[in-house]
Parts: sequence; C-alpha cells; structure tokens
Amino acid sequence: MPKSKPLVSIITPTFNSEKFVGETIYSVLNQTYSNWEMIIVDDCSTDHTVELVKAYQNWDNRIKLIELEENGGAAIARNVAIKHAKGRFIAFLDSDDLWLPEKLERQLEFMLKKDIAFSFTKYIRIYENGEETKAISKTPKSVDYDYLMKHCVIGCLTVMIDTEKTGEIQMTNIRSRQDYALWLTLTRKGFLAYGLPEVLARYRLVKGSVSSNKWKVAKQNWYLYRHIEKQSLSKSIWYFLNYAYTGIKTLNKRKVEKEEVYQPEWVQQKRKQVTKI
Repeated sequence: MPKSKPLVSIITPTFNSEKFVGETIYSVLNQTYSNWEMIIVDDCSTDHTVELVKAYQNWDNRIKLIELEENGGAAIARNVAIKHAKGRFIAFLDSDDLWLPEKLERQLEFMLKKDIAFSFTKYIRIYENGEETKAISKTPKSVDYDYLMKHCVIGCLTVMIDTEKTGEIQMTNIRSRQDYALWLTLTRKGFLAYGLPEVLARYRLVKGSVSSNKWKVAKQNWYLYRHIEKQSLSKSIWYFLNYAYTGIKTLNKRKVEKEEVYQPEWVQQKRKQVTKI
C-alpha cells in the first residue's frame, strides 16, 4: 500500500455490548477508506458480544478480536489493542458509537495535507435508539494543553493520531477519563490537537454509562488535575472552576434546546404540508 494510503488501526474496547456493537462494526465496514484494521478487545463480556464480533470477523478479516482473561477496564483494553496495532495511524471508536461513511477518508486527508500528528472532528449526540439530537460538539481550529485542562472538547470517537510523529502512545490505567489523560499527555509534549470542523461521528447517549454521571466525571477530572497532571492545589482549583463553568453553560443550553430530535429536511417539508392541510 503506497504511503498516501497508510493503514489505520481502529481501537475498540467492548464489554457487554451486544446491543450496539454490530451497528458500530457496520459503520466501519461502510467506510469509504478501505485500508484499516479494527482491533476489538473484549473485557470479559457475559452476554453475546463475543459471538457477534466473531460473526463479523468471519465476514471480514480486517476485524481482529482479542479476548481478555480477566476484566481490567477500558484503559487496559485499549492499551492491549494499541499494542497489537500495525497501523501508522491510530483511531478510537467505542462499541456503542458510530462513524459516518467518510470519517476515515476525510480525516486522513486532512492530517496528511496539514502534516499534523493529532486531530479530532465534530460529532453529533444521538439517543440510545439512534435518533439524532441537535447537540453537536464544538471544534476549535487547534487546542493546546492549557485549553484542554480547562475544557475537554475532544471526543474520543473522533480522534486520530499519527504515531510516526508522536511515537508510541498508551493510556493511563484509570477507570475513566483515560482518553482525556492521553490528550493531555500529547499536548503537554507540544503536539497541538487540530480540529476538523465536520460532523463525522455519532456519540450515543447511553443511560447508566460512566460519562452520563456528571458527578463521577467531575471527581475524575479533579483526580486528573492533582494526581495525573500533578498540578498545584491553586492551579487545580483554577482549572476545575473553568471546567465547571463550561459544563454548567452547556447543560443550561441543552435544557433550553431540550435536545430536540433532528429531522431530515424531507420530513420537515412533509410536516409543513400536513400542517397546511
């Protein structure tokens, strides 16, 4: 494969994901860019996740499955996948999220053209049943360490990293926010995260997930500031206040919008016609 068509390794941890993992895999199979491998690491699922993944694996040999012998959490699962990755580029996709068909092609083109090591894109939030909300992530042109410490605008499902530039990467072994810790590590080393302002992924809002518990996320952020990034108490307070302020603004905005379900244009037109009648 020529250098202009580098291999992309897709990192996907799974745990009891039978409800969504098939749709996630299909969103990868449906990519317009074909030179990829999808490394799925199952963290001791007790449902039918493994059987489903094996069915897709038999269908397409670009899908690799690794089964862990004991449950270790998302960080360990992702690190095992990264260790087995053969691609120059690393991309992340959790087992309940989705990519739009041109995600890999558009992002890889963006990175190669700009000659950058670390990028992310916009994503839209979807309900558990797959319906789209109006909540679309913000994508600054570039993000540095100080910006990220105040507010993590980077969705894990949108990230792509060129390991030829960054060297080997690994996530901190913590139960949550390990992706955020990696972004901080990269930006602390001087790699800016560049935003591609296109919606190329769908983030699923799942009830009971760690990310849905704002109090737990807040506590984990504080732990990151103090123990992972080893910031002073005063700096940690400063960063946490910025994080909290942004979070409250975002929540208030979503309450006003009520995260209305997005409707395609043809549906909106049909509604107008019905209203006139």
